[in-house]
Amino acid sequence: MFFKLKKLDWPMVGILVVFMVFSTLLVRSAIAPYETQFKAYDLKTLGFYLAGFIVVFGMSLVDYRTLLKYSWYIYGGGCFLLVLVFLFAPEINGARSWFMLPGGLQFQPAELVKVILILTTAYLLGQRNGQPLRFRRDIIPIAAVTMLPFILVLIQPDLGNAIIYLVVLVAMLWIGNTKYSHVLIGLTAVIAALIAFVTIFNSYNVQIHDYLEQHKKLHWYQRINTFINPDQASSDDKHQSSYAKIAIGSGGLLGDGYLQGELKNKKFVPYPYSDSIFVVVGEEFGFLGSALLLLIYFLFIYRMILIALHCIDKRGAYMIVGIAAMFLFQIFENVGMMIGLMPITGITLPFISYGGTSLLINMLCIGLVFSIKLHQEKYKVD
Repeated sequence: MFFKLKKLDWPMVGILVVFMVFSTLLVRSAIAPYETQFKAYDLKTLGFYLAGFIVVFGMSLVDYRTLLKYSWYIYGGGCFLLVLVFLFAPEINGARSWFMLPGGLQFQPAELVKVILILTTAYLLGQRNGQPLRFRRDIIPIAAVTMLPFILVLIQPDLGNAIIYLVVLVAMLWIGNTKYSHVLIGLTAVIAALIAFVTIFNSYNVQIHDYLEQHKKLHWYQRINTFINPDQASSDDKHQSSYAKIAIGSGGLLGDGYLQGELKNKKFVPYPYSDSIFVVVGEEFGFLGSALLLLIYFLFIYRMILIALHCIDKRGAYMIVGIAAMFLFQIFENVGMMIGLMPITGITLPFISYGGTSLLINMLCIGLVFSIKLHQEKYKVD
């Protein structure tokens, strides 16, 4: 066991330690104006990280091929949890996404299902062993596997995680050797769907507004309308994105200093410890601090890609690409929505935002990457 642990990617472990320090300090700064409301979130973040490192080292010793062998059972369990959410999860902020656990903890199945989809998709792609994917026999079944949890999560509603499912699917289909003709068909369908969506949304704007307001889902309309029609959106609808951009811009080159973010301290930025934590980085550490964080992310993804390139088992490489794509999109979306490039979706910044479920699932993903690295001896496809 200890011999295998010596083969871990220790530079990645070091980066995780850096993330732990950054996250704890940033969450501490984010909750400073809300000391009584979000008490000890920084200490909780540290505790989640310590538990996460146990998950990383424990998962790295598990042979990932065993998980692949039972991927269908795991997939069924994940979908079952998504169904149970509608029956037993309380409604929080207009969504049913979290199970309430003893001790005030929350568990969000949609986060776990991201890993399950990566595992199941890698298993299905492995059946082709690098051969070009067939449209009807491969691409459509793999897409169907993703669409079931996608629909279940979308109607919770949890648009952020639902989009991540699609991003992971596209990335893994691409690395799984999809034909260029199929890529062209897919791009055409996506572009057509986006054009149709924007056209319908603008043509029936009032009706959509009234319908979502009637069903207490008005925040969906506000987020979409703010992104598609920023000039028409009200000041309340644009509140988060507007103040996020102002706060990041006010940080300048070096920032206002730790704990000194003015807009954050005056509570103009909602959810500074979670969705908007990049605003804390930009306002208090400026452009250089933001660039440093993005550079660390780049090195982190780079280490994962190196492991994928040395995989003997293509299924392991597929899994790592799926995990890397998931992280990359979350980083791009979170930073992008804070600077006005992407719509507000509620996607957190990986390893930095406060959140026990998301952090532990992210650490589980890194444990899977390490497991793939440690178990690359000759294998038999199951």
